Amino acid sequence: MAAGRAGLRLSAAWSAVLGRRPEGIVPAAWARQKFTRSRIPESVFQPRPGDHEKYGGDPEQPHKIHIITRIKSVIGRPYWEKKIIHDLGLDKAHQPRLHKNIPSVNSKLKVVKHLIRIQPLKLPHGLPTEEEMADTFLTSKGELIIKSRLKPVEQEEIKS
Repeated sequence: MAAGRAGLRLSAAWSAVLGRRPEGIVPAAWARQKFTRSRIPESVFQPRPGDHEKYGGDPEQPHKIHIITRIKSVIGRPYWEKKIIHDLGLDKAHQPRLHKNIPSVNSKLKVVKHLIRIQPLKLPHGLPTEEEMADTFLTSKGELIIKSRLKPVEQEEIKS
């Protein structure tokens, strides 16, 4: 009986120090409600009619590759947005990454569209060949430029 009373005194002492409900032990219910995926409205995932005109795209001839760049921080963002940013390889800001224009990638991009910039990959010189791959670079406008290097011409010996 004495041990039971000592336990009551100990818990009463802790409740006096920590208050009625210690925050460190019981997770707050509001945190679970605030950071759940179901709170994202469905309108985020639906295409809007003015998107193609706004970004200069053609719905009949979509581009094949996106250039994705993270332009905002993920600090303070929900866990699923941080996971999507990591899965897309956008851990470093302002480092462009190339991704295919396919529905599985596009559904991820719609969730984090406020943190990233999406540009189409433009190929003004066409697709590079294997030999030209080393001479290509990506501009800030999203163009893949092939910078051909001049090769030296072999000279013949002059006999006099």
